[in-house]
Amino acid sequence: MSHTLAHVALVVPDYDEAIRFYVEVVGFQLTADIDQSQQGKRWVLVQPSGGGASILLARASTNDQRAAIGNQTGGRVFLFLDTDDLDRDLSRLRDAGVRIVREPVDTSYGRVAVFADPWGNLWDLIQRR
Repeated sequence: MSHTLAHVALVVPDYDEAIRFYVEVVGFQLTADIDQSQQGKRWVLVQPSGGGASILLARASTNDQRAAIGNQTGGRVFLFLDTDDLDRDLSRLRDAGVRIVREPVDTSYGRVAVFADPWGNLWDLIQRR
């Protein structure tokens, strides 16, 4: 049996605001934006330029979903993004006003920093050894 992780859902308050952040600031590619108006939603996928699983931007539609925005993992780092140049990407994020939660540290597996998206979701940005 073979499996591949295809998408991870990320609850956001607004599709277009989330697309702008992940595409224009983080540098992801918009790979799908399909109107599903009969269901009151859109199928929106963004993906890192290097491939891998994509993120399904899921607009919150209930009070429980709105309460989870920015805290889907109870305050832990939620997503992990590998980079080939941590300093370049951190500089880009800083220039865009992104909150850097933890400055880079050296670990056994590489250099890692933590940033927050506009809603508070925490990301590890990792340059592997």
